[in-house]
Amino acid sequence: MFPLLETKRLILRELTKDDAKDIFSCFSNEQVTRFYGQDTLRNMKQAEDLVEFFANNYKEKRGIRWGIERKEAKGIIGTIGFNAWSTKHKRAEIGYEIHPDYWRHGYASEAVSRIITYGFDSMGLTRIGAVVFPDNTASSTLLTKMGFQKEGVLRNYMYQAGIAYDTDVYALLQECQN
Repeated sequence: MFPLLETKRLILRELTKDDAKDIFSCFSNEQVTRFYGQDTLRNMKQAEDLVEFFANNYKEKRGIRWGIERKEAKGIIGTIGFNAWSTKHKRAEIGYEIHPDYWRHGYASEAVSRIITYGFDSMGLTRIGAVVFPDNTASSTLLTKMGFQKEGVLRNYMYQAGIAYDTDVYALLQECQN
């Protein structure tokens, strides 16, 4: 059963086909995808496929992705979750995005904090990593605020619009949470 998580202002829930319109609104926005390592969506079919991709990742225990919904209004404002999930090695990489209409309201911090707790307490993770484009200062700042430490640079690690980019790698260890 897919876990439903809550914070003071947010519901983190399973994505469904009904969310494709909101997913498209988010992932068709170049402000969102410029640091995502994924091409900007051009049609609804791509959004539907992305919802299905997230569902399959969860079924195959490779990742888990929640839709971020405000308690005060229906509709997804972004997604958050874990990629590259390894149960054997007790690690995963965090990833998230929020539609620009909802930037600078603390929603990302609230959602990240909640899934960090879920990752360590319920998934048994001992390491949560993050891969961030160096120019994505908002994400780097958020991760640092949450206790992540920069560990280094992965050279030519991600492609965006056909161009290879270096990325910074961050990590938060469970032992640092106690």
